[in-house]
Amino acid sequence: MGPHPAVAAIRLAVRRVLHDILTGHPAPPDPPHGRTPTPLVLVACSGGADSTALASALAFEAPKLGIRAGGVTVDHGLQPGSDLRAEEVVLRMRRLGLDPVEAVAVTVGREGGPEAAARDARYAALDAAAARHGATAVLLGHTRDDQAETVLLGLARGSGIRSLSGMAAVSGADGRYRRPFLSLDRQTARKACLVQSLPVWDDPHNADPAYTRSRLRHEGLPALEKALGRGVVQALARTAQLSRDDADALDTWARQAEASVRDATGVLECAKLYALPPAVRRRILRRAAIKAGAPAGSLFARHIEEVDRLITGWRGQKAINLPGRVVAQRQGGRLVIRQG
Repeated sequence: MGPHPAVAAIRLAVRRVLHDILTGHPAPPDPPHGRTPTPLVLVACSGGADSTALASALAFEAPKLGIRAGGVTVDHGLQPGSDLRAEEVVLRMRRLGLDPVEAVAVTVGREGGPEAAARDARYAALDAAAARHGATAVLLGHTRDDQAETVLLGLARGSGIRSLSGMAAVSGADGRYRRPFLSLDRQTARKACLVQSLPVWDDPHNADPAYTRSRLRHEGLPALEKALGRGVVQALARTAQLSRDDADALDTWARQAEASVRDATGVLECAKLYALPPAVRRRILRRAAIKAGAPAGSLFARHIEEVDRLITGWRGQKAINLPGRVVAQRQGGRLVIRQG
């Protein structure tokens, strides 16, 4: 008798990602003793159902493909006893057979709000752990439900098509981060833990109405499903993939067009920018602002729209102040974006 359907589904999703990692894993030019090194894949595990199911599937599938499997849990220090919970998660990962495993404590700042600050601290810790252990990839347990929430949050911010594309299956430097569960719902992961008798921890922040994502999860999405019928989550996930395809194509167009709208000194020319489709032009403006020092996470659509008006609605406006002390100013038919 085979595994429970939920267990089979999560294992298949992980197996596919591991196969992709294995086939795309570059070996160093001179491996020691002529042997190809065994790649290490880490799982980011909070102890919740999604990441616990992921850790279990990784521990099961990795040895069959000759891949080493380890795990990292991040202690954000935002709740009493979080250090003890992190130690418990480490023990659970060890019992699954993962090695190496570790808990990493981080200090969460305030920039961008509590959710964004915690996310930034978490990814910084995961990046450091991957570098420390020489990991090829880090698996993340985001599900189709998480993807739907991300799309709705992007829609609410009015952040454009890239925000509507949600989370990528592969992201980070050199494709470090992999999300095997984006096509699986949250209930599948929870069911997989239940039938395998895997203990899970439900983060109280996930039910705290003080957090935007929590309100969306427990109030917003259920209201949408009540008004529009079941299938909203799947539709939003499809929207994310379609939006990502479009955004990728427009990004490529913008990269190819950028050189043609700069003069011999590399300064942007307003007339040439004006001739481009707005979606392409605004991408070039955003890239230029980031290159000048504006933090990508703080650069919103409204900022780029203001800069765009220096090209499409020029009436002698003053310079536009952007995040990171970056200034955009029109000067004699040229658009200068630089540190103020």
